[in-house]
Amino acid sequence: MHKVKILHTAYVTHNVKRFIVEKPREGYRFTPGQATEVAINKPGWEDKKHPFTFTSLNDDLVLEFTIKGYDPKVYKNHEGVTWELHHLAPGDELLIDDPWGTIEYKGTGVFLAGGAGITPFIAIFRQLAKDGDLPGNKLIFSNKTALDVILENELRALFSPQDLALTLTSEEIPGYEHGRIDENLIKKYVNDFSRPFYVCGPPPMLKALRDLLPTLGAQAEEIVFEK
Repeated sequence: MHKVKILHTAYVTHNVKRFIVEKPREGYRFTPGQATEVAINKPGWEDKKHPFTFTSLNDDLVLEFTIKGYDPKVYKNHEGVTWELHHLAPGDELLIDDPWGTIEYKGTGVFLAGGAGITPFIAIFRQLAKDGDLPGNKLIFSNKTALDVILENELRALFSPQDLALTLTSEEIPGYEHGRIDENLIKKYVNDFSRPFYVCGPPPMLKALRDLLPTLGAQAEEIVFEK
């Protein structure tokens, strides 16, 4: 594990924070979409590792993580790591491991994300945009409310309107789709199911899309799920 200091934190939504931290060493590199194990360098927390995806790029001088805070009093299946992280300040230390991969970009395709499941895609989008390769990719991103949409302004700037669908399950607001990511919504934005599909979100969403996408014509080997 590498010891790094937090340099800056800031809210990006009401319950999601951006963490800017030191790079642990020169040459520390990752592939966009990869994650690492993170622990808090405080007594009682050093062994409570949790995976988080890098949202920065390799060319950045620092590392960035974009993390949703889950109150363990509300989310009983969470150990409180994210909640503790949200109470850290610049100067506090994290322990991070070497990068490992879950989401790998396989070419122009369709990204389906739910809530904090957008985070493995952020570095991919930023790298593709930097390289001029983002056009043609599509994003369908589901949240409960408009206040929950992570990095909405950046996503709207990155994607053309026909390639971006922000859908809300608990609100009906002009400028957003309404409802879950289902067959009708996917068909509204996608007409080529031979392309890769990238899927990340809560377990019920993953199961539903794992069952649905092959029936629409998506090839199993072209569907990338976070593991």
